[in-house]
Amino acid sequence: MLLDTASLYYRAFYGVPDTVTAPDGTPVNAVRGLLDMIARLVRAREPSRLVACMDEDWRPAFRVAAVPSYKAHRVAQDKGAGRNDEQTPDKLVPQVPIINDVLAAAGLAVAGARGYEADDVIATLATRARRPVDVITGDRDLFQLVDDERQVRVVYTVRGLNNLDIIDEQAVADRYKIPGRAYADFAVLRGDPSDGLPGVPGVGDKTAATLISKFGTLADLLEALDAGHGGFPAGARNKLSAARDYLAVAPAVVRTATDVPLPPLTGDLPLTLADPDRLKELGERWGLGSSLSRFVAAVTGQ
Repeated sequence: MLLDTASLYYRAFYGVPDTVTAPDGTPVNAVRGLLDMIARLVRAREPSRLVACMDEDWRPAFRVAAVPSYKAHRVAQDKGAGRNDEQTPDKLVPQVPIINDVLAAAGLAVAGARGYEADDVIATLATRARRPVDVITGDRDLFQLVDDERQVRVVYTVRGLNNLDIIDEQAVADRYKIPGRAYADFAVLRGDPSDGLPGVPGVGDKTAATLISKFGTLADLLEALDAGHGGFPAGARNKLSAARDYLAVAPAVVRTATDVPLPPLTGDLPLTLADPDRLKELGERWGLGSSLSRFVAAVTGQ
């Protein structure tokens, strides 16, 4: 099981009231919510391995170089020239170090790499895996990883942990009317305003799905476009031709990297706590109470 950790703690932050605080008044709603999420996921899905994947760089340079608008609207405006910090809710900021401390003291496998997003880490680990993989995320960008043959699927948390969507190739096909492994190419054409990805102007979900279903892959579509072949919906050829420069670089932004340099990881469950005394100290200091107890019981198999 691979956790898109930031996606989960953001969901916890907005799902648990910020009146949940530590003894000193520090908000810990995201911390406690994340621990409860992990406990429930482990209990329900019984993974043999668990890795928390992290963003070491939320806006990698290689993606910005390809499409400068990539996540540009999320850059914090008050951090000074040259900074590339992400806008983060004030009450979430102090909780991220606490999350890191708790996961480290627990001994949970944590994976990240300088210059890469968690999506890239997840894609690399999923590609290397020799067993079925569940990717836990609220980010549909990772739908591109589903692969029935390799038994990689996404457990989509958009509707909360009580009503998870299991995304496999058939689910992608049903949602978007495209081949099950074609989500990345579809996303290039359609774009994604939440990531600052413009897409092809005038090409929405329906046209993008028609094009991908017709031509199979973005590479084949572009080959047909350049060769002057037919089969394009009315007006689509001109729109695609006008966006040819964008289409040359956008795949590098949308597609996850699968070659992130990562050290060997185990993440085997049940877990032996790395530093029980430190974990207890953190629990008491931050008032993590039953959330920490449930997390520890789940990951240690108690």
